[in-house]
Amino acid sequence: MATQKQRSAARRNVKRAQAGAKRKQTIKNLPSRTRTALGKEGTKVRRGEAKNRQELYREAQRRGIEGRSKMGKAELRRALSRAR
Repeated sequence: MATQKQRSAARRNVKRAQAGAKRKQTIKNLPSRTRTALGKEGTKVRRGEAKNRQELYREAQRRGIEGRSKMGKAELRRALSRAR
């Protein structure tokens, strides 16, 4: 069985942990524009749109898309979506 001193120390530790967790909630304290931008970036990553040109080029090469060396990032993305 825990002593009174141990129980009070445990209570203090829990309160400290809760206060620390509250302080760490940084996303909700950011401006709405920043939160929106973070959400959009996360969506891009989930959809696979966050690939760089080199990754898109390799995928186009693998699929045999012609004219890929002269394409930019957006063009490669469009060509890959048409090839699906």
